[in-house]
Amino acid sequence: MAMKTIDGMMLKDMFLSGAALVERNRASIDALNVFPVPDGDTGTNMSQTLNMAVKDLSARTAPTVSEVASTVAKGALKGARGNSGVILSQIFRGISRALEGADEMNAELFVKALRAGADTAYKAVMKPKEGTILTVARVIAETLEKSENHTDDCLQVMEKVMAAGEDILRRTPDMLPVLKQAGVVDSGGKGLMTVYAGFLAALKGEMLEEVAVEEHPAPLAGEFVDDHASLEEITFGYCTEFIVSHPKPEMKDSDVAKLRKRLERIGDCVLVIGDLEVVKVHVHTNEPGKALQMALELGELDAIKIDNMFEEARERQEKLRAAQERQMKEFGLVAVALGPGLVDIFTDLSVDRVVDGGQTMNPSIDDLYQAIESVPARQVFVLPNNTNIILAAQQAAELTDKRVFVLSTKSVPMGIAAAIAFMPDLSGEENAQRMQEAAERVHTASITYAVRDTTFDSRQIHQGDIMALVDNRIELLGHDVGQVAEDVLEGMVTDDTELISIYYGEEVSQEDAQALEERLSDKYGLCDVSLYKGGQPLYYYLIAVE
Repeated sequence: MAMKTIDGMMLKDMFLSGAALVERNRASIDALNVFPVPDGDTGTNMSQTLNMAVKDLSARTAPTVSEVASTVAKGALKGARGNSGVILSQIFRGISRALEGADEMNAELFVKALRAGADTAYKAVMKPKEGTILTVARVIAETLEKSENHTDDCLQVMEKVMAAGEDILRRTPDMLPVLKQAGVVDSGGKGLMTVYAGFLAALKGEMLEEVAVEEHPAPLAGEFVDDHASLEEITFGYCTEFIVSHPKPEMKDSDVAKLRKRLERIGDCVLVIGDLEVVKVHVHTNEPGKALQMALELGELDAIKIDNMFEEARERQEKLRAAQERQMKEFGLVAVALGPGLVDIFTDLSVDRVVDGGQTMNPSIDDLYQAIESVPARQVFVLPNNTNIILAAQQAAELTDKRVFVLSTKSVPMGIAAAIAFMPDLSGEENAQRMQEAAERVHTASITYAVRDTTFDSRQIHQGDIMALVDNRIELLGHDVGQVAEDVLEGMVTDDTELISIYYGEEVSQEDAQALEERLSDKYGLCDVSLYKGGQPLYYYLIAVE
């Protein structure tokens, strides 16, 4: 049976189904990451992005496709993690723009929305690379537009999406040599096709496990503390409280439970407690009159109190802005790092805020945005310290009114060099140039281990091999951590090298690290060799050569 249109509830089910399917398959998507180091996280990043995207959908009972798409796009942008999550959020953003103002979506609008999603994602990436999730999104849109047999059936459109997407996904290794060497398809493209497979399952009525979204139900008894200031975002603006003081004689417990359910449909933070003699009610809603009318069916109302939380929030924001302006300094720094020692190093270098993250845990756009906003400065320098975080940092910079300089620091040692180069007496532009130049003088060796067998850059890599990556490229394999670290430096240290900085991870003992420091000091007598406890996970050593 043809499906001529998709309404808001169906689109909501499609997004929920897509999120659930990615959650169930995130481990297999993670495993497609081409680098065999233990930081494959495309599936995890996309799953976390999707979970944030659909978090607010459950509250929408009769939405339009425009409302659903907008809710998903906003949630995905806030929760986007890693390059894959950022790009997925931009696809949803384009879809939302195409559906703006629409109650339902027919096949023609469906195709336009997928095209808008692909176009928006391409524009968000400074240097788009083919053979990735971007290619999969674009080719799907182009295939649908060029189809000789255009259809008015939305289900057929989705089936064509799957056929075109799976076809181009199989061909991604031919576009990126790194994928072909590893024998895998693009993980981001696979994640997108998993989302679309969830869409198709919803359209066909196939059952999937529900996405687990943490709920915070209102307490059923006890003292209720309503802290408006703790609300990050106000969806329902009127805090409505009252007491049903003289219930009707025929009122039953089931009537009280029914009132609670009805209030949950028009608001949140619902509290309905009491007995058959008195009932206390609290709800945040945009329809306080309707809440009162519902309760009148149970009896007389007393102690009615309605607060405008929008006005309260405006007053708090104004006071906060005034206080921040009084304390505002000219420059601030935000860095991304994982490991207590690395955090302490950045803090000692006067970095205002260190965001937890790195290869193993990419902070979201919202994490970086909140960090930027929390720094009491008009101009903020952001040190992503990882290639997979730079794009998210650039997106976060666009969300703030502050002037933000996102530096292309691809490793923690590059970030440390940039922070050292900062001079408060220079202008923002001068500092940005000076810090970037300092970072680019640093070459970083990362010593870790392989989590699976693979072939990469014509190298046979076996699970458990000790790997040395120089500036994120595999340079050396071995079986002894200290020896691999020592050997890889032979190709990095030159006559111009002045400084070698060693940051040892949580799995390395202080004795082993000191032994490596002594060997390198003896071997490179003209260089200053410094040792620091980084405490970073998964990477035995980060070694900077300057």
